[in-house]
Amino acid sequence: MSLDIYLSNGTTEHDCVCNRRGDVHKRVEANEVYSANITHNLNSMAAEAGLYEYLWRPDVMDIVKASELIEPLSAGLKLLKSDPPRFEKHNAKNGWGRYEHFVPFVEKYLMACIENPDALVSVSR
Repeated sequence: MSLDIYLSNGTTEHDCVCNRRGDVHKRVEANEVYSANITHNLNSMAAEAGLYEYLWRPDVMDIVKASELIEPLSAGLKLLKSDPPRFEKHNAKNGWGRYEHFVPFVEKYLMACIENPDALVSVSR
């Protein structure tokens, strides 16, 4: 199981002909600007860094836009980097979900939020 995160700049609506009869309906697609995937095995590490709710449950934190994630992701990343052994104890024993994977994941997500501050945040867990 894994966490999928998405940043999108709204939606686009267009006509779609999806069958042989030529029926036309409206199709709505998200204008995705960033997406990433990470294993659920990292949720205890994320919790230790104060990032679990911001990554796995942004809706519970009332997070709608990427700009709202910049400060918490920055703080969590700083904490992660300040004491690697504290977080490495949460490495998954099966190897799927390790500190050395989580830090770059958070870094890239933070950069995407900085580059797309008005993007809408959504997750699939």
